[in-house]
Amino acid sequence: MEKCIGLINSGVNNGAFSSLCGIRPDYMLPYGGRYRIIDFALSNMTNHNISNVVVYGGKHIRSTLDHLGNGQSWELNRRRNGLMIFPPIFESDLVVPTDISIYFNSLRFYEHSPLNTVFMDNPMTIIKMDMDEAYDKFIEEDLDVLIFYKRQKDTEGKYLNASKVILDDAGELVNIGTNLGTEDEFNLFLGKTIIKKDVFIDLVKDSVEKSNAHTMRKAIMNNKEHLKIGTYHVDGHVEVIRDLRSYYEANMNLLVPDIYHEMFFGRNNIYTKSKDEPSTIYKDSSKVSNSLLANGCIIEGHVENSIIFRGVKIGKDAIVKNSIIIQKSVIGADSIIVNVIVDKYGVVEDGVTLVGNPLQPYVIAKGKTIGKAEE
Repeated sequence: MEKCIGLINSGVNNGAFSSLCGIRPDYMLPYGGRYRIIDFALSNMTNHNISNVVVYGGKHIRSTLDHLGNGQSWELNRRRNGLMIFPPIFESDLVVPTDISIYFNSLRFYEHSPLNTVFMDNPMTIIKMDMDEAYDKFIEEDLDVLIFYKRQKDTEGKYLNASKVILDDAGELVNIGTNLGTEDEFNLFLGKTIIKKDVFIDLVKDSVEKSNAHTMRKAIMNNKEHLKIGTYHVDGHVEVIRDLRSYYEANMNLLVPDIYHEMFFGRNNIYTKSKDEPSTIYKDSSKVSNSLLANGCIIEGHVENSIIFRGVKIGKDAIVKNSIIIQKSVIGADSIIVNVIVDKYGVVEDGVTLVGNPLQPYVIAKGKTIGKAEE
């Protein structure tokens, strides 16, 4: 896929993640103890020889710049092509830029690029996939657009309002709609699309001129009769992170061994920004079960069914259960933390009890200290 431009743009509402996205874009949310969500999209591209990658930074771009840097961790620090981070555009304080308007403002980049294909990726859908076969299909059938989907079971309504690929009896694309839960199994749109660069440019210009589409998905459907569109089914475990609940569940699912091994081992490595820290210290008083812990931690208390990021300190006789404790946070002695997400540098003082709901975990904002209420 050397002739592809990789395009990463989430388009997800940051307000759906409580205070976690008050300081970072959604794709920069910490994941799995050591990673950020965007690491999967970047790794998938570099594993498939996409060496020119564009990231639309969005609001709160500082964390993006800090984590991605010049792209060295993904071998994207190149003299030619490599990683590009486009800053956010602000049409006004009251108008939120649409995907199409964002692409239109950077259209010159695509027009001048010698590459002929664009791989568009929504990083908030995490799935490891081998794209070589899909790209071969795209080239051999001379498609204008190739849309990725997965046949997804959903008996519990987890994917209500997710995007749904609608196919006819011959397997041809009819539309991309919305899953209303009318089927126990449906075709989940993965937010990943291969498109000819010239088609991409024409659709952006057409959408702006006619003002009839705010997303590339809508622009494609508006011109469906004039485009040669194919679909490609992907197998494997998928996480669609749309809100606080799905973010929490995506992390907790990593405690299932089969899911963890599929996401981080086997085909295609997952890369992230490296940080040199010592191994985690487990004191005599510590007790850890069914949890994922990064390096640089000091554990004196009890940890169960939890994700613990780098440099976390958990005090003596503290109980951390079903929780996500993000980098450099401190959980005080004798405290009880259940169904809680503690953001970076958060502090829970000694003896504090915090209990959230697995459907709506309690969130401690970055750098916030939670102490005991005065009696």
